[in-house]
Amino acid sequence: MKSLLSCLGVAVVASLVSGCLVSPVERSGGPGSVTVTNSNPSAIMTAAQDVFPGAGYQVGPVSFPNSISFDKGSSKFANIMWGSYGNPQTIRVRVNITRIPGTNDFRLSPKAYSVSSAGEAGFEDARPLMSLWASQFGPLLRQVAAQAGGAGAM
Repeated sequence: MKSLLSCLGVAVVASLVSGCLVSPVERSGGPGSVTVTNSNPSAIMTAAQDVFPGAGYQVGPVSFPNSISFDKGSSKFANIMWGSYGNPQTIRVRVNITRIPGTNDFRLSPKAYSVSSAGEAGFEDARPLMSLWASQFGPLLRQVAAQAGGAGAM
């Protein structure tokens, strides 16, 4: 009976994992992810550079056409959690831009980081935050999608 339950458990886990691995791009990306319809990376970058500064973020590292990052000084709580005295933290969101195969649609997926010594070459240390943190960027990414959607292919 015990081996039957363990085999059943392995089968359930395997089916869940395989289901995650075959998720279509248009439904991937985790919390906060959105799809931009009929657009291109240039239009998406331009829209993001318009929306995020309005929420207090500065443009960070860019890897055109794959991703764009935005930085914002962190709260006192984040400085206590991840920082040290005299070394304030920066919250960085990296927005990955993934083309949905066979379309002019793109999937925007946020990933949040706590960064020490942001912008200091050789000293910057980025720690990924749980995916729950990325969900807060959903509203900003929906604004980006609204502005960049319909721009058409390059």
